[in-house]
Amino acid sequence: MIIVFDVFQFFTLALLGLLAGALWAEGALLVPYWKTLKPDEFYRLHPEYAPRLFRFFAPITALAPVLALASACLAWYNQAEARWLSSLTALLATSLVFIYFLYFKKTNLAFSRAAIAPVDLPGELNRWHNWHRLRVVICILAFVCSIAVLFWPGYVFLFTGNE
Repeated sequence: MIIVFDVFQFFTLALLGLLAGALWAEGALLVPYWKTLKPDEFYRLHPEYAPRLFRFFAPITALAPVLALASACLAWYNQAEARWLSSLTALLATSLVFIYFLYFKKTNLAFSRAAIAPVDLPGELNRWHNWHRLRVVICILAFVCSIAVLFWPGYVFLFTGNE
């Protein structure tokens, strides 16, 4: 089961790194651009780009917590030294899904329906950006924790050949 834990931990690390980088890029590149658009232009472009973003982010946002939870369960099963850290990784990764349902799902739907008054759109985009920043920080923390699991004292990673 240690080999399975290694594989799950490795893919957790990889997915969290991909997700953290992608979220960071979205927040640094796309959101500032969205904020420069006039409401009618934003609402015109949103139906074209939102489904693409969803198709990209949904699978990795959903799969990363599943892998992190599986890694944490395997860490406890194997009595791994870093089981608490693996559990923290899972908690942080899972919180990303909760944040989506808490704020982003409803707001993104409102964007897609142009349901936010044009005068209120800049404020909502700022709020969206703030929630997104929180999501980026949480994802980076989960990524750092997943790295730390691999370097925890007493942990021997399968791919190092030090078993």
